[in-house]
Amino acid sequence: MLKTASSTAQEAGTIYILSTISTSSIEEVAEAAPNAIKWFQLYIYKDRNVTINLLGRAERAGFKAVVLTVDAPLFGDRRADIRNKFSLPNHLRLGNFQGKLSTKINNAESGSGLSEYVMNLFDASLTWDDIKWLKSITKLPIILKGILTPQDAELAIENGISAIIVSNHGARQVDCIPATIEALPEIVKAVNGKLEIYMDGGIRQGIDVFKALALGAKMVFTARPLLWGLSYGGKDGARAVLEVFRKEIDVAFALTGCATVNDVTKDMIQHESYYSHL
Repeated sequence: MLKTASSTAQEAGTIYILSTISTSSIEEVAEAAPNAIKWFQLYIYKDRNVTINLLGRAERAGFKAVVLTVDAPLFGDRRADIRNKFSLPNHLRLGNFQGKLSTKINNAESGSGLSEYVMNLFDASLTWDDIKWLKSITKLPIILKGILTPQDAELAIENGISAIIVSNHGARQVDCIPATIEALPEIVKAVNGKLEIYMDGGIRQGIDVFKALALGAKMVFTARPLLWGLSYGGKDGARAVLEVFRKEIDVAFALTGCATVNDVTKDMIQHESYYSHL
């Protein structure tokens, strides 16, 4: 499925981000979509050699950036996963690993196999000093995913980060966490053009892309709609989803009088609370 998604992204001329814990390997995705712009999403493992190896493979496979997830020292209390003892089906494995690291997620001793995997293997002690270590072992630009406050955005600038993704991890980490579209404006204000800002979360149609651009995002990412398309119709379904997005974005631009992205401005967006005071 992920190889199909990456090749679909290649055909659409858009960026594809591959997860560390995907079921397709770095090399398989590179082979399926050699001309796509590919970024590698990274978790840092307690065994730092695992991380060093992953980065080396991503560089050799032509990936263009590292997307470090910073909001998951452990996974949130996903009650449905715990109740159902969620684990990866036995016919699948984590594509980027061999041996125990590739199959440990297939079994849950007490609850979610995914949460057990994270708690046992991911390094929960990360600090900003670890960014310096990461920069010392890769030449790829580093993008931080999981930024929700102006303070962390400013620290990203201080630590030489290339870009940030305003993200709340699909709202699956902390209950009552703000929507990314709500957090975006104050982060944009704090950054003040010093690095690029992207956003994910809640992007379900083209008008959502327009809103994020108007509020200062340079680019947005989406996953669930693409997965729905893949599940329904494979590559054709995924391509159809991207084409729906493209059409909806074109319509939004046309009906708001925007010829280019630079024409999309903040004054085109008004929070619904504004109208409650009229």
